[in-house]
Amino acid sequence: MALIHALISTARMLKHTKHLAEGLPGDDEVLLDAPDSRLSPALVAAGRDDYGPAAALLAATREEAAWENRDLYTRRLATFARHRPDWFEAWLDDRPHDPDALLVKAELALARAWESPAYAELLRDAAPLISAAAEGHPRDPVPWRLALDHARGTHASRAVFDALWLQATGRASHHYGCHTSAVQYLSAAWYGSHRECFAFAEQAAEGALPGSLIHALPARAALAYLTGPGSSVPRERLDAAADRAIGLSASYEPGDPYPAEVRNLLTYVLIRLERWQDALDQVRLIGPQATSFPWDRISDDPLGQFLELRDGVRLQVAAATPLRARRPLRTRRTHPGD
Repeated sequence: MALIHALISTARMLKHTKHLAEGLPGDDEVLLDAPDSRLSPALVAAGRDDYGPAAALLAATREEAAWENRDLYTRRLATFARHRPDWFEAWLDDRPHDPDALLVKAELALARAWESPAYAELLRDAAPLISAAAEGHPRDPVPWRLALDHARGTHASRAVFDALWLQATGRASHHYGCHTSAVQYLSAAWYGSHRECFAFAEQAAEGALPGSLIHALPARAALAYLTGPGSSVPRERLDAAADRAIGLSASYEPGDPYPAEVRNLLTYVLIRLERWQDALDQVRLIGPQATSFPWDRISDDPLGQFLELRDGVRLQVAAATPLRARRPLRTRRTHPGD
């Protein structure tokens, strides 16, 4: 019987896998952490050692109070500065008190610290940089996201975390970056538990506005559970977290870079839950917008991992697709006396 099932699955794969690839971008069209239309010119200019567009971009996010974009652009610019530092060093030399340069500097310091086995000590050394970024623009919640990450890495007490959380939410009560940092702190892998982590994420999602990335927070808690230690979580709770994130994803256009990281996170969760068709739906919505997170959690080649799992999802859906449609049963007309 097992052999029969295997043969049927193989036949289904051969029949349907090619069809399921229709509409998906080719492997060479998928980009990792592709910048949006605002960030791309800033990165191109930085590659020519011109920091002006990057400075103007972050200044615009500050003036617009576009905190989610400010957080994303800060992280991307810091990543670029790690590999191409000249443009950023020129920015700091010319504008040492620029609040946007100070924010990227703090982000860069934390990113470097987390890569070291001695991250706790290096993070402590970075504390003045976070303070300088926070003082540079007091209404900005992004330095407080850095402070929450810093608290996690330096083994800060719950009282310290709670005080930082009040500062963060006092500036932007629904800032996704601050909430994801809190989920990590409260996870079983750090200083909380799955129970506390899910409760926090679900409560935040209940109060989020339509279209807010906060609706993906329970899926973030599900990721922490699926990749970390601790007691079991009911399957119903994991499915509910995925369903809420699916609803959020559906509110954005396919290929939109803004929810790309959330869609990649959701795809990973759906794969772990073996919800293959839902995972394929998200892969289609992701389009060419692969992100390092969460694939860098499981591979040194996040883009290759995404492409490999994308193929695996298609195979799983193909294996579950019937070889042919079922035909309705024919009914014979009856007559009196039959």
